[in-house]
Amino acid sequence: MKVFVTGGSGYVGRATIEALVRRGDEVTALVRSDASDRVVTTLGASAVRGELTDVAVLRDAARAADGVLHLGQDAGEDSAEVDRAAAEAMQDGAGARPYVHTGGVWVYGDTAGVVDEDAPLNPPRLTAWRLENEKRVLARAATGERPVVVMPGLVYGRSAGLIETFYAAPGRAAGAVPCVGDGSNHWSLVHVEDLAELYVLALAAPAGSAYAGVSDQNPTAFQVAEALSRAMGRPGAIRQLTIDEATKEMGPIAEAFALDQQFTGARARRELGWNPVRLDPLTELAAAR
Repeated sequence: MKVFVTGGSGYVGRATIEALVRRGDEVTALVRSDASDRVVTTLGASAVRGELTDVAVLRDAARAADGVLHLGQDAGEDSAEVDRAAAEAMQDGAGARPYVHTGGVWVYGDTAGVVDEDAPLNPPRLTAWRLENEKRVLARAATGERPVVVMPGLVYGRSAGLIETFYAAPGRAAGAVPCVGDGSNHWSLVHVEDLAELYVLALAAPAGSAYAGVSDQNPTAFQVAEALSRAMGRPGAIRQLTIDEATKEMGPIAEAFALDQQFTGARARRELGWNPVRLDPLTELAAAR
């Protein structure tokens, strides 16, 4: 299978290219720099030069592939518009072939216990824009196309990702790991390598499907912070921040980190045969680095 990937040189994208190559797929990946080109080609993919705003490039690359994985995201103020136009271009190119779009479980807001994809939606401001884009993507299933949405939880592993950026690295710099509030809120986690396998499987998912990319590991934020404090050799060194302090330090993402979420990925396991194997996040996060 020939698969076109956006965001291939990124955190999740690299693991996903590796999973596709292991399966024997031919991978092409969007790159916007020489450095990104080197990353994807080293992983075994072919580079396609362009950006998420280059809709003609995206359309042509999708048309030349058997399936598309959209993992990239524009970091500018117009990220919603860029994502929508990019998705439309790639869906136009893919036609009736698989198109997998990236969402995120944060759009559900706080959950009342463990929930699945049918839970009510109540996104923080940071991710509210995703709702309309995902609705547009999935609506094209009614025209005979094959859109699927994968909604990752909080991704960890390989000493990278949001937990590394906003918790582990600042913790090492300050000598104490930050924690928003008292940390009693839960996070739905998924290891980056397990998530990569879900993206691969989603290429064969039924049209119009949406899957929570979570591995049923829902520790509290405080447990994660405590594990990270052990990793840096200072068990219990945690800085508890109010939401205002966290927002000043982390930006708008602090509101998302304060969500209390518990999710199950049972639908993906049941329908796609997904089998997450990295199921001890606290031990992995506590490992010295």
